[in-house]
Amino acid sequence: MNGELPMPNAARRDRALITAVVALLSLASVARAQARTEITTSDTAVAPENLTSSRDGTVFFGSMATGTIYRAVPGAARAERWILASTAGLTNVLGVLADDKSNTLWVCQNATGGRGGAPVVGQTALRSFDLKTGAAKGTYPFPTNGGVCNDMAVASNGTVYATESFGNRVHRLKPGAAALDVWVTDPQLGAVDGVALLADGAVYVNTFMSGKLFRIPVNPDGSAGALVPIETSMPLSRPDGLRTVGPQTLIQAEGQGRVAELTIKGDRAEVRVLQDGLTAAAGVTVTGNTAFVLVDRAKAVAVPYRR
Repeated sequence: MNGELPMPNAARRDRALITAVVALLSLASVARAQARTEITTSDTAVAPENLTSSRDGTVFFGSMATGTIYRAVPGAARAERWILASTAGLTNVLGVLADDKSNTLWVCQNATGGRGGAPVVGQTALRSFDLKTGAAKGTYPFPTNGGVCNDMAVASNGTVYATESFGNRVHRLKPGAAALDVWVTDPQLGAVDGVALLADGAVYVNTFMSGKLFRIPVNPDGSAGALVPIETSMPLSRPDGLRTVGPQTLIQAEGQGRVAELTIKGDRAEVRVLQDGLTAAAGVTVTGNTAFVLVDRAKAVAVPYRR
């Protein structure tokens, strides 16, 4: 005996019933999320560049045009305004990433202007918001307010990696840090775009213009190892949004119109095309057995996907 009183049979039954109801509600939420054939935004001229989803099937979009974040709750076929740019100070949003583990929505915001004598407006930065309430949590400016904050990925230890397109580099935000540090800079990372991590602990990135995929090992001290080119079983065509879907598997949107699964084995990736004909595919997120692919900078279309 451990000194605890045995639980009455009725109490055990009630607890089992509550657990079953919670599980059924969770399954119902995911089922509703998978029933959607497409998701649009409640406004026109939003120009989303990427999308993400939380564990319950909620889908989020950012707006390049206005900076506002849109959210489609589970089962909804339309994303409504959620985090207003005017309130949060967001501008030119590209990458978005829902991290259920830390209850955080990570956002890449970018300064505008600066060409032809136009004044620079806003700050290029990695931003964080509460995943459930939308409340602002943190702002982490890019050095020199330059480049383009494109996308991000989160390691199992909470480290965030953010790509800087046209800066040929990847930034890092260590857990608890107040500022980003430049993790790696390499000329091979021209137009670096999507970023994801696999079970080997390495960071994987693609490059939009050259159509390359690289592995960046993480050294024991957290620094970046030498870039390793990954051979692909077929050429990549304008690779863009990149997400982890398995221990060795990535899913990728490609700007020439397809979404593909990439299985990494050593220094080679086996590419399996899931669907072609997806105009200007820019981002992808998976909920249940559905991959939602951002097309035409306008909407997400559902593609059946079983891992």
